[in-house]
Amino acid sequence: MKKSIFSPAYLCKLLLVFLLLGILCAGCGLEETDSQKLEDVSYTILEEKDIPQEFLSVIEEKKEEIFKLTYTDQENLYIAVGYGAQQTGGYSIAVNQCYLTKNAIYFDTTLMGPSKGEKVNQAKSYPYLVIRTKYSDKSVVFE
Repeated sequence: MKKSIFSPAYLCKLLLVFLLLGILCAGCGLEETDSQKLEDVSYTILEEKDIPQEFLSVIEEKKEEIFKLTYTDQENLYIAVGYGAQQTGGYSIAVNQCYLTKNAIYFDTTLMGPSKGEKVNQAKSYPYLVIRTKYSDKSVVFE
């Protein structure tokens, strides 16, 4: 008589593992975002002196690498994007889109390099951009 490799205890454990995986996946907290644009978000591009000091400190720590950050206070939402260390100066960042959907704010930027023939500082630069908009508890999706 052959003995099955699937003993009742083994099957119980296997069922429990699948049940736990199902519970974990169902509660992952990954919220689907709806990318259908409802309206543009009005914002202000900030100079370094206008960035809250606490947020600026975090940006300074992370500026060597690419980063995407948000910061809030009681009145404002700050969104920052940085493109890490560049070999020269002359870089700028364009905001392509900043808009509201049903459950998120979408923020899309592009790093633009120096123009051909443009004289640039030969020292490393760390281009980043910070915008300020009115406070929102919505998630920010960086594109």
